[in-house]
Amino acid sequence: MKVILYIGHHKVGSTALQQFLAKNSFRLLENGILYPATESEGLSYMIAKSVAGRDFDDHLPINIREPHNALAFRLMAQLENHRMPPFHTSIPGPNQIAAILQNQFTFLDPETVLICSEVLANFGGAGPQLIDQLLAMLGDVDLEIYCALRRPDDYLASWHGQRLKFGHKLKPLSADALDGYVNSIHFNYRKMLEPWLKRCPDARLHIRNYADILRAGGSVADFMARTDIGWPDNLIPVDRANPSIPVALREIIRRGNHQLAPDQAEELRHGLMALRRTLDLPADPEIELFGAENRQRMYDAFQPHEAFLREVTGQTAFFPDLDQMLIARPMPEAEATAIALDQIAALRHAGGEGGAGGKSGAVAEFDPDPAMTAFLDALSAGSGAAASATPT
Repeated sequence: MKVILYIGHHKVGSTALQQFLAKNSFRLLENGILYPATESEGLSYMIAKSVAGRDFDDHLPINIREPHNALAFRLMAQLENHRMPPFHTSIPGPNQIAAILQNQFTFLDPETVLICSEVLANFGGAGPQLIDQLLAMLGDVDLEIYCALRRPDDYLASWHGQRLKFGHKLKPLSADALDGYVNSIHFNYRKMLEPWLKRCPDARLHIRNYADILRAGGSVADFMARTDIGWPDNLIPVDRANPSIPVALREIIRRGNHQLAPDQAEELRHGLMALRRTLDLPADPEIELFGAENRQRMYDAFQPHEAFLREVTGQTAFFPDLDQMLIARPMPEAEATAIALDQIAALRHAGGEGGAGGKSGAVAEFDPDPAMTAFLDALSAGSGAAASATPT
């Protein structure tokens, strides 16, 4: 039996790939390809598909869509200072998950098993012994490892935005936030990848530059092209998943995470994400988040990791455009934030005046209470605590 481990990284299209595999799990299994469940909800969904004799093109609960993230989080929860995230509920313990996997291997007898989780990228930094535990769960199998890596400045910009989306209280990337990343798996790709390579010396490797993945058609197309496992035809396509916060809105959300009550900060995040298609914001690639000094620092610090990737892959350059890390984007983040605030204020004003049609669509979803209104007004005015201090 072959097992293909997709081990990340974060923010490289893993959610779309997981959704694709989950939606097509019945058709895949008919062709000897198992996307295994790890808990009762996923097993029940698998039975429902078997009874119907087809896949379902519907919205998937997170445990069904991302069963191996649940597995990875459950293993990490054994470590000190780690716990299960609240969005994965009713996940059994590691021994029960191991039994669930082995029972599927025994009774379904697949030729190929797909384990797909960007959370596995964390194992190298959090506790490499977790890799050993996962490999023991899988048993004696032929291994392939697929890993997608993004140029570190683009990756950190996206990952920092993802953390803001989850409500984390962060410093700006232009200030001290970089300090928390440079020694982590989110920048030190050797720390992320090398523990897997040491424990799986005979595994076939697919270490991919995210730019090449995009040129190949995205995460699903590239994964299918690189893994030669007899993919069936007529699979259900999926759209892009896990949309990012537009860069022009991130400083608003970052300050909201610090200064608003948690429920208000969450409402702000959801409201601005609903508004993002209504606003005419500067394009993300045009906005500078790091500053020249931090860009030089990243470039210098990443050189050993680039050398490691060249050695592992045999490529003359893993990130051929690495010098682009040194080039600042044309628009300062503060300017982009100001443009966003002006447009949000205009929408709030138009909505407040009402009119024959009243509020509609995304504008109706964004209805700030007095505290949030005061917060946005302070940011727009460029005065007061909301705009004058950089939160720590």
